[in-house]
Amino acid sequence: MPFAAADTLLILPELFLTAAGLVLLLAATAAGREKERTIALAAVGSLVVTGVLLAVSASTAKALPQAAFGGMFVLDRFGLYFKGLMLLAAAVTILFSLRFVGASPYPSGEYYGLILFSTVGMLFMASGTHLASIVVALELMALSQYVLAGYFKRETKSLEAAAKYFVLGAFSSGVLLYGISLVYGATGTLSLAGIAKALGASAPTPLLVVGIILVASGMFFKIASAPFHVWAPDVYEGAPTPISAFFAVGPKLAAYSIFARIFFVGFGPRAHEWTAIVAASAALTMVVGNVGALQQTNVKRLLGYSSIGHAGYALLGLLAYGDGTGIGLWSILVYLLAYAFMNLGAFGLVILLEAKGYAGESVDDFNGLSKRNPWAAAAMLVFLLSLAGIPPTAGFVGKYLLFSAAMKAGWFWLSLLAVLMSAVSLFYYFRIARAMYLVDGEGELYWREEPAVTAAIAICAAGTLAMGVLPGPFVAFAKSCLLP
Repeated sequence: MPFAAADTLLILPELFLTAAGLVLLLAATAAGREKERTIALAAVGSLVVTGVLLAVSASTAKALPQAAFGGMFVLDRFGLYFKGLMLLAAAVTILFSLRFVGASPYPSGEYYGLILFSTVGMLFMASGTHLASIVVALELMALSQYVLAGYFKRETKSLEAAAKYFVLGAFSSGVLLYGISLVYGATGTLSLAGIAKALGASAPTPLLVVGIILVASGMFFKIASAPFHVWAPDVYEGAPTPISAFFAVGPKLAAYSIFARIFFVGFGPRAHEWTAIVAASAALTMVVGNVGALQQTNVKRLLGYSSIGHAGYALLGLLAYGDGTGIGLWSILVYLLAYAFMNLGAFGLVILLEAKGYAGESVDDFNGLSKRNPWAAAAMLVFLLSLAGIPPTAGFVGKYLLFSAAMKAGWFWLSLLAVLMSAVSLFYYFRIARAMYLVDGEGELYWREEPAVTAAIAICAAGTLAMGVLPGPFVAFAKSCLLP
């Protein structure tokens, strides 16, 4: 496919991050354990430079959106929004890993390179406007994540997490590809714009309907939405805790970016045929996630089920498609920003609270934390309040916008269910708060002092509170980043 030299400039940030990942992999083979911290900081620096290159690309483009490579890649404000969040999630993950992985018996040089490669895949996903390019980017992201999930290769639960993630991930990719093949057979194109044109010009066929259902099923797996959610709690528990934080945020951001593009842009003319599927999954996801979390004593599994419930909330925004205001889409953008802050922060506290050499995984490990480390307990309380949707936090703003969007679109019963499930979530979030403030701790507190992790948690806490107290600028920015 012919392309201009200017096309390459549009993917310069992705090319740079790819080169940085390759350099770090090579450096890791020659450097000793004492140089791994330098490699980690170089990885963070690479992400910062990538962010600068994205800003330069956006500012120097004559107009946005800017298409490249025959329409397979697009640079627009919607993609830039997600790319910024993905780079933030990757950088915070690396900061979380400095002591957690660096102090482990496993060489961590390759670990940072894999995070960069996974991020490259996510960046390409956010700009994908062709189903072929989206699938290639998705697999680049997924293959790196399968390795990261099992990075602690002598830990049984880490290997189990990697195996489950790989097997179920490969299955979901097969379902997604088969659905794409059916859509191609019905429309004759893999371009999202071409698919929309074909769907608007002809009546739906059974082949097309089945294709849309299978594509939706593949996407439900990527965001851990029921009934394709079973991998999430086990993978979150078994993976290294910084990678669990990464899985909870980074890949989901990428998945929602292409979910919105495929269903808003490509399948938009047939919205009335897929909204019922999304609504059923949203309802089931909210119930499964929140009820499942009630039974958990392991904090990582609890946060895994919590992320399932939040996936159901985010799906409400997709149901508001076509109301003419764009509230469904920008409410998703606001909510995902809040989700990134509060989830990364919560996992960061689990990482700092080390117990028994692995992490503060049990609710009991948080007993008496308010007396042992008041600032850490206060930060965790902020994240828990936000996850539960209590004002004045980012989670409250995000949920309010999503639930309002669903109600304006006529999905009153789903909005009511979402409110009820948010009430249920108070029970398991406040089990951790109760342990921190109302239960006396016993024995020694295993605490990791790591300035980089503390700084990352502080940034997440500040973002969570800023969005809750002054949501206006965040909402206005999200409104400026809608799909063209």
